[in-house]
Amino acid sequence: MGKDKYLEIAVSAAKRAGEIHKKYFASGVKVRTKSSPFDLLTVADTRAEKEIISIIKKRFPGHNFLAEENKYRQNDCEYKWIIDPLDGTNNFAHKIPIFCTSIALAQGEELILGVIYDAMRDELFSAQKGQGAFLNGKRIKVAQTDTLKQALLITGFYYDRGKKMSENLRHIKLFLEKNISGIRRFGSAALDLCYVACGRASGFWEFELKPWDFAAGKLIIEEAGGEVTGRYGEPVELESSFIVASNGRLHRKMLQVIK
Repeated sequence: MGKDKYLEIAVSAAKRAGEIHKKYFASGVKVRTKSSPFDLLTVADTRAEKEIISIIKKRFPGHNFLAEENKYRQNDCEYKWIIDPLDGTNNFAHKIPIFCTSIALAQGEELILGVIYDAMRDELFSAQKGQGAFLNGKRIKVAQTDTLKQALLITGFYYDRGKKMSENLRHIKLFLEKNISGIRRFGSAALDLCYVACGRASGFWEFELKPWDFAAGKLIIEEAGGEVTGRYGEPVELESSFIVASNGRLHRKMLQVIK
């Protein structure tokens, strides 16, 4: 069996999670906070994660899992699934239809698969290492923008309301002073990365992301011809937190502003 077996299962799990999202989005859910008043959790998060894990475990019982809502015992298997069952929970809880499921697969330290599903728009972004990036089965490429004045950028805000917030606001001001086309804040880092991958935006940056926030999106951008690094241009590892993503042409120019 080839690598497509992983894609098949990831797509199946992501779409099942999407069904759960739509069900609870329509009916409403109880919301509670996690580490801060801004970090929310809903029953849709936990039920989607349970379903995703169940679907993957049935096919690959020995694989490892790194997911947002629960901790899972690790073994010496080289394969690890990295899962955000509902990225954009704050949007979901406030009835804003911008959220998704993100599923990545790493073999050792290398990301080999990424699937991100936006159930509200029925948009499935996917990539396998070395095979390109796709939106609903059609190949996607990053934008060809090569100047900041032409660029639409995306950012996100961490839950911190102190120093990191102030620094992010400083970055926004600096970019706007470059007379860029605009800045957006959608509230789902996984979708933000997909929007760069398919050319809807030219770049993205955010403080303090977790592996499940960016793993799938990182591979999708890279397979679409873009670039993802840390703040200073360093390679992004799963333990990284500050993410800068772009179409590649603008990457150094973005890093010059984010320093």
